Amino acid sequence: MRLTSAGAALLVSAAALSACGAPAATYTCSDRLGCIEVGSGEAIRIGTLLTLTTADSPYGIDALRGVEIAVDDKGEVLGHGIQLVKEDDLCSEEGGQAGATRLAADPEIVGVIGTTCSSATVVASRILSGIGSVLISPSSTAPSLTDASTHDAGFLRTIYNDRAQGQVVAEFAFNVLGAQTMITIHDGTPYARELQLTACETLTQLGGECIQQVEIQSGEDVLPVLQQAALDAPDVLFYPVYAVDGAAITNDAVLAGLENTVLMSSDGLLGADFIAQTQPASEGMYLSGPANTEESRVFLDEYQARYGEAPIASYHLQGYDAAMMLMNAIEQVAQRNGSSLHIGRQALRSALFTTRGMQGLSGPLNCIETGDCAQPNIAIYQIANGEFRAIYP
Repeated sequence: MRLTSAGAALLVSAAALSACGAPAATYTCSDRLGCIEVGSGEAIRIGTLLTLTTADSPYGIDALRGVEIAVDDKGEVLGHGIQLVKEDDLCSEEGGQAGATRLAADPEIVGVIGTTCSSATVVASRILSGIGSVLISPSSTAPSLTDASTHDAGFLRTIYNDRAQGQVVAEFAFNVLGAQTMITIHDGTPYARELQLTACETLTQLGGECIQQVEIQSGEDVLPVLQQAALDAPDVLFYPVYAVDGAAITNDAVLAGLENTVLMSSDGLLGADFIAQTQPASEGMYLSGPANTEESRVFLDEYQARYGEAPIASYHLQGYDAAMMLMNAIEQVAQRNGSSLHIGRQALRSALFTTRGMQGLSGPLNCIETGDCAQPNIAIYQIANGEFRAIYP
């Protein structure tokens, strides 16, 4: 398998000369971003760039499992198997840069599923778009990633945009809980900062007030921050952060004097590990995240059989859909020459961005020009008896 530049001649015949001595047939790539050749008997190589270590690994591992099941379900693409090349984004900008750089250096990678965290996506998307590749995220929700002014040409996602998630959080707090005041805590990363900002904007439009929007350094002692927040006695404390900080805030909230304040977070904590680390302090708190769908029984059975447990987080369906969307697009654009395939990079992008009416396991997928593909299928969960239970809408 190799990448060829636009206009380069690709040899597609096993023999250099025919029986009559004539030159073998050649294939000329006219794709402006170049073509990838998948030779006879070779697998199509797809990269994954997800959080596989650190405290946030359940979210990346869950999405990777969805990708793996999709590859097994698909079996092959145009007679070629699928090989996953796995990198770890570490749920950080540095991890996203390192992993994307390694994948970009491999000319055989057709496209990449990732990243898990928006902070990693910002830099990974820039790197992979820069070489003409594509990056499809199952979980990076920051609005800036698909804003027309900041969108990278190769980035798409099968998860919703946090403009929608922040709106749902604020509407639930104001209309259902009757909350008038909110304090938010974020760690400065694109996901947390942009989500809490959208929630505050919506709450203000509804007639409520965000008293404070507090930025912390990840891993710092949050007790002083919470004690300061308790002085304002907010109706809601909203903290869309990741695992380490989310557990610390939840466990210290009552100690800080916030026993009469409703605790809310979002999908960055919507995993079984979070409950294990915070019970009983998290009992009764609320979290926003992907809504339940009519998941295929076959899919859930396959997940359980393959991994020996039920889904560990909330992105397995989005991972499955991202992989299926990429493999379907490869089928649409690949040119067959004998037993080889030639995949135009621009053609692949175009096929992905014109995805319409695809019924994914997470819901219908209809991609727009800035990369948002999923409908805002969002629910509010409450932790009750140590389990996430969808309660709204």
